[in-house]
Amino acid sequence: MTDPVQGLTGTLTSPIRAAGALGEVLVAIRGGTESYLARADEPIEAGATVLIVAVHPGRVVDVVTWIPLTKEN
Repeated sequence: MTDPVQGLTGTLTSPIRAAGALGEVLVAIRGGTESYLARADEPIEAGATVLIVAVHPGRVVDVVTWIPLTKEN
C-alpha cells in the first residue's frame, strides 16, 4: 500500500540545499497539515511547491519541483 502523501503537492518550509540533502515539506492531508523530511536530485528553495514522488520509512519523501500546467489561449 502506498502512503497517502504520495502524489500530493506540498510547500518546502526549509530548502533542499544540494542533491540528496534533506529539507522539510509541509503537506495538507487528513484535514490538517503534516511535515515530512524531503530530499531531491537538485537544490530547491524554501517556499517552492513540490510534488511527492516517493515515500520512505521515517517520514522521508522524495520530491520534484511542481510545475503547474497552464492553459494557453
